[in-house]
Amino acid sequence: MANPRKNKDFNPNNCPVTHCLNRIGGKWKIIIIYAISRNVNRFSSLQRAMPAISKQMLVNQLRELEEDGIIDRMIYAEIPPRVEYKITEYGQSLMPVISVMQEWGLTDLKSGRSEVVAAI
Repeated sequence: MANPRKNKDFNPNNCPVTHCLNRIGGKWKIIIIYAISRNVNRFSSLQRAMPAISKQMLVNQLRELEEDGIIDRMIYAEIPPRVEYKITEYGQSLMPVISVMQEWGLTDLKSGRSEVVAAI
């Protein structure tokens, strides 16, 4: 079956930034990775933490992150079955990047600059 992610491997110039964005780009992936790293690791907890994401989008993003080796999906043999997600060692390598993004966002929010940009 062909991979439904059209642009996942599109990187004609072998650009490292494009490669990174192919793995974690988009509206939800960074937020999902961050939430799982903070022990919001069950599907229903992730949905509550991100009420604007649709169930199908969350499923798709979790699958893509799992396919890329950024998260692991653990199924516990219980009734009913319990599924939890965790950040892999490979996924942990993204945490410094996410931390820098968080610091930049906090600084930018405090500067008030985001309000000026939003008004444009």
